[in-house]
Amino acid sequence: MKVAVVGSTGMVGGVMLKVLEERLGDQVDQLLPVASASSIGKTVSFLGKDIAVIGMAEAVQTKPDIALFSAGGGTSLEWAPKFAAAGTIVIDNSSAWRMDETKLLVVPEINGKLLASTDFSKGGIIANPNCSTIQLVMALAPLHARYSVQRVVVSTYQSVTGTGMKAVKQLEDERHGREGERAYPYPINGNVLARCDEFLENGYTKEEMKLAWETKKILDPAIRVTATAVRVPVTGGHSEAVNVQFAKDFEMADVRRLLSEAPGVELVDNPAMDAYPMPLHANGKDAVFVGRLRRDESQPNTLNMWIVADNLRKGAATNAVQIAEMLIANGVFKKELTAK
Repeated sequence: MKVAVVGSTGMVGGVMLKVLEERLGDQVDQLLPVASASSIGKTVSFLGKDIAVIGMAEAVQTKPDIALFSAGGGTSLEWAPKFAAAGTIVIDNSSAWRMDETKLLVVPEINGKLLASTDFSKGGIIANPNCSTIQLVMALAPLHARYSVQRVVVSTYQSVTGTGMKAVKQLEDERHGREGERAYPYPINGNVLARCDEFLENGYTKEEMKLAWETKKILDPAIRVTATAVRVPVTGGHSEAVNVQFAKDFEMADVRRLLSEAPGVELVDNPAMDAYPMPLHANGKDAVFVGRLRRDESQPNTLNMWIVADNLRKGAATNAVQIAEMLIANGVFKKELTAK
């Protein structure tokens, strides 16, 4: 199988290469690292080999089976359709295609079955949800199936890795008293920025509205979502304080059981042992960690919980590679692999 990783020299692209190596390394016959013109000729490591980065046009011409995109919305809007027209299945990590009614928005553990009922024989584009949305819906899905989620209030505490390498460098520079380029207009070390992404006309940021729009598309359009997205000086992953109102009342023991049995979710909820999810422990892992479960005593049928996940792995790279795994399991590439 021939796989292109578009944006392979970026932060998420690097993690995509790592996760691809871990989960599908034995099925990748040829890796095509792809990046912008300024990175052509550089090398990335994959399965112990240094592989030269190529440009977009060359990558399209090679007609990869899968292209994992992590290169920004503008790049995806321009190039994803060209890859798809060449017969490639694009799994795109940007926001470019998520709310396109003709494109699937997939979290494999929740709605991966949609992949099996879609014809990808001539290529296509699949959207990877926003990192904050993925961990939110992973925790909501089993509870929604049982109790029917009506309204969600979520406040995020998002890692600087969600902004990229420049933001990580800004944090490190500030911690060591160095001058350097800024990814943010204000200091991030020892600070909290009540802004992720650009502000929209309604006063919310785009990140906050992504949480609302994407949750509705993935789980249920009837769910009401309001969000506040905040950037914090952390590198290990994103955290979320979530208040969920259900249509039905619930038993806490049943909530714990549902979450502990949910694929891809790990319950860390033991106040007596001071155990709850933290970015420090989520860093480098694929699970979504849930804890601090407690009934909201201010109104009926409402639950509080704390959700943490590595935004570069399950929030981006791992989810994309899992989609590729499901496509392979569905036999999408059977003919091509047999021919090879």
